[in-house]
Amino acid sequence: MAHIHLQHDAAYYGEKAEALFEEGYNCSQAVLLAFAEECGLSTAVAARIASSFGGGMGRLREVCGAVSGMFMVAGICCGYDDPKAQSEKAGHYARIQQLAADFKSENCSIICRELLNLQQSGASAPTPEARTAAYYQKRPCKALVGDGARIVATALLAESQP
Repeated sequence: MAHIHLQHDAAYYGEKAEALFEEGYNCSQAVLLAFAEECGLSTAVAARIASSFGGGMGRLREVCGAVSGMFMVAGICCGYDDPKAQSEKAGHYARIQQLAADFKSENCSIICRELLNLQQSGASAPTPEARTAAYYQKRPCKALVGDGARIVATALLAESQP
């Protein structure tokens, strides 16, 4: 059961994450920031926590930042903190695997380079691309961020139902 109760419907969080992405936050930051207030995090702290996960983890093009952001939200809302809590750990990992499966079901992958249809594997240049109109047209990231926030919100809302 979620420890933090969300105050809005899932669509709200998806739209909020998309707007944050358009402000210039990376994919992971946009998802975590959509929930930051309810999770008791300041904007600055949430942005710093998620800052390393943009571009598939520092532009390594590995796990999508939106997916990493989903996992951070799930951990804050209903993760475990006792290192000996084996059943809680297993339950949380099952939750994370389900979130990944839900994201993959909607988007065919959780891997950044696959979602962006990039041919090379491995790190890309560390300098992010400028956020221009052309950038937003060629990248599905805004929609992926919205999907990630909506998916985790849907799961958390379902867990909080009696």
